[in-house]
Amino acid sequence: MIKEYRTIKEIVGPLMVVERVEGVKYDELVEIELQTGELRRGKVLEINEDKAVVQLFESSAGINIKGSKAKFLGKPLELGLSEDMLGRVFDGLGRPKDNGPKIIPEIRSDINGSPLNPVSRDYPSEFIQTGISAIDGLNTLVRGQKLPVFSGSGLPHAELAAQIARQAKVLNSDSKFAVVFAAIGITFEEAQFFIDDFTKTGAIDRAVLFVNLANDPAIERIATPRMALTTAEFLAFEKGMHVLVIITDMTNYCEALREVSAARKEVPGRRGYPGYLYTDLANLYERAGRVKGREGSITQIPILTMPEDDKTHPIPDLTGYITEGQIILSRDLNRREIMPPIDVLPSLSRLKDKGIGRGKTREDHADTMNQLFSAYAQGKQAKELAVILGESALSDTDKLFAKFAEGFEKEYISQGFNTNRTIEETLAIGWKLLALLPKTELKRIRDEYLEKYLKREDE
Repeated sequence: MIKEYRTIKEIVGPLMVVERVEGVKYDELVEIELQTGELRRGKVLEINEDKAVVQLFESSAGINIKGSKAKFLGKPLELGLSEDMLGRVFDGLGRPKDNGPKIIPEIRSDINGSPLNPVSRDYPSEFIQTGISAIDGLNTLVRGQKLPVFSGSGLPHAELAAQIARQAKVLNSDSKFAVVFAAIGITFEEAQFFIDDFTKTGAIDRAVLFVNLANDPAIERIATPRMALTTAEFLAFEKGMHVLVIITDMTNYCEALREVSAARKEVPGRRGYPGYLYTDLANLYERAGRVKGREGSITQIPILTMPEDDKTHPIPDLTGYITEGQIILSRDLNRREIMPPIDVLPSLSRLKDKGIGRGKTREDHADTMNQLFSAYAQGKQAKELAVILGESALSDTDKLFAKFAEGFEKEYISQGFNTNRTIEETLAIGWKLLALLPKTELKRIRDEYLEKYLKREDE
């Protein structure tokens, strides 16, 4: 039931207090009509007796308390959903911004969806090929997984996100694949980069883009990832698609939460972020996964820039607890122009073992992955030793490992942002590099695989 009030009491930043309200519910949508007839929107954040705190989606500038009225619409913020959303660009609140026609919805859905019920979850086990060796070969992405990318200011996470969105696919499956891309608080140039890249490569035909710009209201940032996930849930569980959700940048989302929390005068937690930051992030991340008996799935790649490259900062720290691993970008590799600059040693995919092996990638994948990790770690150690003691202090074997580490970075990790490698190509490069080492050092690979694959590289 729609109720209208002229009892706006005060406005503080993005928040408005309306008095003498009745029957108003948490998260209910509010329309504010200004004296000029202009409409602005918000939602109920808090109810205390007969007072409602309303969070405005647009700026509060120009609102005259006496001449404006608040209309409570009796429903939460909803998004009209349709398969026609594929190939379209929307703003952070789900309004078309590509000059295309309005979407005629098949259904309307509350954007504040719930995390998947653990009982109904199916275990992620199918390999997703991103075409990026450092991910496919060593930190494999599995359908239904949440695998964040931890970046730093100025690192090329935008290019990596566009590359994954362009190249990702489920192998050995004829199911439809879609990408839902949410950009939160990014600059106009960045937004244009994504739109141009998707359009130029044709990836936009299977993608839905939600773009919230840096000059849009911070409050819109809180709705943007929810819009994207609601769309993903519709495409995955109603239309049977495999959906990859890429969200960049989660740091901007958390900053918006902190801004609203400060305006509400809440007791701050670590570094000024609200105490419920963990719960809020978990509510978003846990909307990914597979459901028993349903064809579709949602795989999530949230991207966040770590303030001051600090892994212990609350945002990466809490994200690491909730998600199944992390891909970490390295400033050192970026400086040496190794692209994408993925630091494979601290990176981790906790589900990688579930998505590889015979019938999924190839029988030798697990063994070569373990051997490459081990050899690269030894090679880096040897290189550090050479810096301190000089190369003459290294044994012949150490020199081979150092040579391997260099080749590994240049050939395996570095592939640029336009190369799309199949898993077979990634494994072949791995075997070619392992051939640099003595056979006696390849202790992590079964003899049968050494016979079958290493020989082929040596011939």
